[in-house]
Amino acid sequence: MNIEEYDETPRGHPTDEYEWDDVLSGPSAETLHDQATAQPHAMVLSSERTPLIRKALSFSNTSRTGVALLPHNIDATVQQTATQPTRPPLRHKPSSASAKVTPHNYGGKSTYGQTLFNSIAILLGIGMLSEPLAYAYAGWGGGTILIVFYGFITCYTAKILAHIILDDPRLRSYADIGRKAFGPMSTPLTSTLFCLELFALSPIDLVAASRLIPTVFMPLSLLSYASMIGIISTLSIIAVIFIDGLSKKEAPGSLWSPAETQMGIESLGGLGIAFGLFMAGFSGHAVIPSLARDMVDPQQFDHMINWAFAIATFIYALIGSAGYLMFGINVSDEVSRDLLQTPGYNPFLNQAALWMLVISPLSKFALCTRPLNITLEIMLGLETTAPPMSPDQVDPKTQHPITPHHQRNQKAKFILTIVERVVFTFLAVGVSILVPEFSAVMAFLGSFSAFMLCVIGPVCAKSALAGRWGFWDAILLIVAVVMAVWGTCAAFWSS
Repeated sequence: MNIEEYDETPRGHPTDEYEWDDVLSGPSAETLHDQATAQPHAMVLSSERTPLIRKALSFSNTSRTGVALLPHNIDATVQQTATQPTRPPLRHKPSSASAKVTPHNYGGKSTYGQTLFNSIAILLGIGMLSEPLAYAYAGWGGGTILIVFYGFITCYTAKILAHIILDDPRLRSYADIGRKAFGPMSTPLTSTLFCLELFALSPIDLVAASRLIPTVFMPLSLLSYASMIGIISTLSIIAVIFIDGLSKKEAPGSLWSPAETQMGIESLGGLGIAFGLFMAGFSGHAVIPSLARDMVDPQQFDHMINWAFAIATFIYALIGSAGYLMFGINVSDEVSRDLLQTPGYNPFLNQAALWMLVISPLSKFALCTRPLNITLEIMLGLETTAPPMSPDQVDPKTQHPITPHHQRNQKAKFILTIVERVVFTFLAVGVSILVPEFSAVMAFLGSFSAFMLCVIGPVCAKSALAGRWGFWDAILLIVAVVMAVWGTCAAFWSS
């Protein structure tokens, strides 16, 4: 074997090369192989650099003059060295793109914009018309601080829920998050709380029931178009409020001649009620897991939800301040009632606002009831929490053929799912007819469940899964518990 065959072999790092320039001269490299074969202990010129002389070779015999003696089996050594890489492979620094963790593919079909419309539609309309009353209880200072504070913390806790459910593809709903964080014993409590909250948003009129039944079977990507209708109706209500306020020159109900307002709080009990009224506007967290899972690119959820809560906070502050200026401390629990009862407004605009109030809840009925339907179907055994696997995740060795019994079972589940969603729709209609003051009853539950689902639950779940409490999370938990107890007691006293 000739040494010249390895002249083009990449050299090692300069720190790995031996500097033998001061060693005595010896035979040339051309005769190195022959001399080593004939005389195993022949001396080698150390100034001849070759990639074959590496740290991997063990030179056991070295003369006092610095001349290294080659080992006896140089042929085997040369052969072994030639087949080895001249230096260890380079470790490339991973790029930012490769360092990102690819989320699980949930088969989501909603784009960034569609999820944004759904998120805004969920937030708007939930207690939107009671914001002026919340300002009347808390005053200008307290109301402004509370609405900004609630917008910030609920956006933070919404991200917590999204991160938890996206990290585990087995999770489907808010109840699944509670079961993972706190164990199976928490499932009945979390399911009951968020089912009551969502069911409180569902009561509708009988005429609309038949039209809403098909919407409960639509995917979230299609429901985003209905959400756009709800957002347009909400913006129309805002426009009517400002047009009425600017068209009327004298109080009450005029933006040119504001009603009596106050900077501070009305009373401690009123402040507690304001806690619940402001928080009710941001209590859409029960739907957050469904929205996050249905995104085409879940990594954009944080950016999307920032915009959703920023827009909702701005609109709530706008409606609250406008209604408070127009009607002051005498504002009703719904500003729309004041618009209809105050003379001097354009009747056509008020009728249009009334129809917008009807369209807004109808447009998001299916969106609000989606997580509730999922929870009921899981409890009834109609759907499992395991996500569907992609074709590359299916092992052909463990795959079994579909039997006729399995097909019949799937058809039965499909039929029962249809029955469950239709029955639930008519149940919501029945509640709205038999219990007309159901919204008043849910005002208390909203004050309690909103804090539990939107702040206390997500923060506790994050800390339970992390195994430790962060400083700001602990502070946030204490503040939320105090506000929840305060608001609940105030709701009892006011009733």
